[in-house]
Amino acid sequence: MYEYISGTLAEVAPTHAVVDAGGVGYYLHISLETFTAIERAREAKLYVHYVVREDAQLLYGFADKVERELFRLLLSVSGVGGNTARMILSTYSPRELQGIISSGNAVLLKNVKGLGLKTAQKIIVELSGKITSAAEASAPGAASDGQADEALAALVMLGFAKSAAEKALRAVVRENPSAPVEELVRMALKKL
Repeated sequence: MYEYISGTLAEVAPTHAVVDAGGVGYYLHISLETFTAIERAREAKLYVHYVVREDAQLLYGFADKVERELFRLLLSVSGVGGNTARMILSTYSPRELQGIISSGNAVLLKNVKGLGLKTAQKIIVELSGKITSAAEASAPGAASDGQADEALAALVMLGFAKSAAEKALRAVVRENPSAPVEELVRMALKKL
């Protein structure tokens, strides 16, 4: 029903954001990944997933389409609701989640708060073939995994912590998805 909501960020917290779009404040549930992307922004464009339940109507917001697509895939697994899917995406970046599912690492996936081993195994079984193709289809022109990996390796060799370098690179790739490796490193250095 809604593709995205764009406007002024009236409020931002690790679990939600309020976007003022034309005088109407939309309350969107967000992941930590999205929070990291928008926490210092004045304006935001969040891709939306709208959920209608018997007792509530909820909007989930995502900084990019890849994260939203992964959220939707997670919802397709029985036993995984909106809050669980959001918790998974708050614990692991979309790229890390793709790696966990493609490698079949249910033990690592069950580290998500509130997720048991059986549900983690079910997610892996049901999404193992879908997750990489869906994420790639959602991000045409995005920096290849090889480019991002090279940039990350360069930043780590320069002495930056891997987690901080990954966070900076994710932000840079969102802003400039087709940038070459050298440019990714240069822009990430400015954020570190």
